[in-house]
Amino acid sequence: MAPKWIELVTGSLEQKKRYRQYKARSRELPPSYRASIEALERYLMYYGAITNGDALVSMHEDLLDLFEQSAADKTPIRTVVGDDPVEFIETFVRNYSEGQWINKERERLIKAIDRVAGEGSL
Repeated sequence: MAPKWIELVTGSLEQKKRYRQYKARSRELPPSYRASIEALERYLMYYGAITNGDALVSMHEDLLDLFEQSAADKTPIRTVVGDDPVEFIETFVRNYSEGQWINKERERLIKAIDRVAGEGSL
């Protein structure tokens, strides 16, 4: 059995399988929807908000579900993402807060302040 840190770096086999399925499904979208989801995916990669593999894959799957349904309903892209695609995707990401790196830093900050405040310092 591989050490746990290897899975942390490379992702679990289940995550990889789900991601491959996601990519296969996204290739089936009509061209404008596929291009939109690829652009959002690229932004998410640079945005770097999610560090938890399961949360990241779930977020991509949910985004794809939205675009698949929109394509099936022939909903225009602008109706889906609105006038500001950055606001759309950043709002979308906020729904996946359990996987955001900032949560670890928030906890670290709280523990650091609790530790020094408990020492009786002024």
